[in-house]
Amino acid sequence: MQKLVVLALFVLPFVVKAQAKLTAFRNTVENGYNFWLYEPKDDTLADEPEKKPLIIFLHGKSLFGNNLYQVKKYGTINAIEMGRQIDAYVLSPQTNNGWNPERILNIMNWTIENYDVDTNRVYVLGMSMGGYGTINFVGTYPEKVAAAMAFCGGGTLKDFCGLNEVPLWIIHGTADRAVGIEQSDRVVEAMKSCGETNRLIYERWKGVNHSILARLFYLPATYEWLFKHSLKDEDRIVNRDVDINKSSLYVAYKN
Repeated sequence: MQKLVVLALFVLPFVVKAQAKLTAFRNTVENGYNFWLYEPKDDTLADEPEKKPLIIFLHGKSLFGNNLYQVKKYGTINAIEMGRQIDAYVLSPQTNNGWNPERILNIMNWTIENYDVDTNRVYVLGMSMGGYGTINFVGTYPEKVAAAMAFCGGGTLKDFCGLNEVPLWIIHGTADRAVGIEQSDRVVEAMKSCGETNRLIYERWKGVNHSILARLFYLPATYEWLFKHSLKDEDRIVNRDVDINKSSLYVAYKN
């Protein structure tokens, strides 16, 4: 009997671990969006769950609509479903009329209030229209975001100066016929007019088109770079050690 008790005590902690979970939320947050929320697996045995980062993925115009399953066609949620290991909450909303920073903030705050999110490690990334959404959200609420990545997008802010406060990586291809690279150029020029841009990485990839940049969401280095940053870092220094380049696009789907 004593051996059985010891065995039970040894096994029990492994039974109570939380498994990863993906849930669709519709009409949940006032003045928000419908969204997917991925909850990462909790591997800790502590009484209090470990707080995890939050990634907000903003889709492009091709995923417009009112069918949440559209949002899973590409991006961070799709990368997880394909086997990519990402130890973070992932918030993936859907819009049918562009991205509004306040509505994104509302669903972000709801997630923080209801889940064990580390508010020092909130990250935003998106491409195309989602790149615009990323720039506009981060520029509006720079104090909320630890780091951000905007691919083949632009920005429509009246004041871009808030972007200078955040580690930000912008990537755009020179052969982009959907959203011209001049849109990202304008964002960067607006940032420069505000002063130092020492937290910015801006890459103009020669010969790269629009859609291929979606592969960046499947690249482990994308999330490695984001996770290098935290609001606990008072100087908010941008990490320049993680290597992402044009060649990375062709290995993005490899494990």
